[in-house]
Amino acid sequence: MSISQHLLFLACVALATYAQTMTGFAFGLVLLGLSGVFQLASVSEVANVVSVLSLVNAAVTLARARPQVNWSLIRPAMISSLAGVGAGVAALAWISGAMTVLLQLLLGVTILACAVLLVARAQPLAQVSSRKSFLFFGAVSGVLGGLFSSAGPPMVYHLYRQPLPLAAIRNSLLILFSLNAVVRLTLVTGQGEFMASSFWLSVLALPIVIGVTWMARRYSTAGSMKTVKRMVFVLLLAAGLGLIVPAFKTLTAG
Repeated sequence: MSISQHLLFLACVALATYAQTMTGFAFGLVLLGLSGVFQLASVSEVANVVSVLSLVNAAVTLARARPQVNWSLIRPAMISSLAGVGAGVAALAWISGAMTVLLQLLLGVTILACAVLLVARAQPLAQVSSRKSFLFFGAVSGVLGGLFSSAGPPMVYHLYRQPLPLAAIRNSLLILFSLNAVVRLTLVTGQGEFMASSFWLSVLALPIVIGVTWMARRYSTAGSMKTVKRMVFVLLLAAGLGLIVPAFKTLTAG
């Protein structure tokens, strides 16, 4: 990356962090989408950065307090999610080597689908969903986590529909995504796919993540959260289409 590209990447990190703080799950998708549209780095490289930053953020949060987690509820999702991470990492290695444009198309479609989930008004359930539903959503989240280090949307959508205390939902998501990040980083490092550039980009981005998160939590309001949610939806929509259209053109031209 040139100096201007590094600065643009850090600007994308700041925007993604703000979106994450205000919506709860958009960091990886926004950063991957913008990095792909501006062609700042490869999908696998940025996904590694997202994994590192997500893990550091979770470690800081866990260091402040020991969250109470409903293990009987989250365990099925955790099992299927960790298996999904392995499948996602394996798929990433195969697609990256065989057809990078297909990975770009898949990322674009994923971003569009998650943009729809962001604005979808899910009706709260009368009772906690079945074990099978947690296994399913956990597996889907795991695959997305392995591919793009963006496991959030499916499980966020599923858990926030459950008739549970918000604190229990947030704690469960934090633990689940932390374990996903650990497993993903272990797998990609073992495959030799964690590049030095990912490490240095993570080091550069970390102060931005900490600073923007602090400012957003300190100065945000309920009204601003609704506005940001709409803005993130538009941003994800534009990023998704910005990846899908050129990838589709490339595939059809070939």
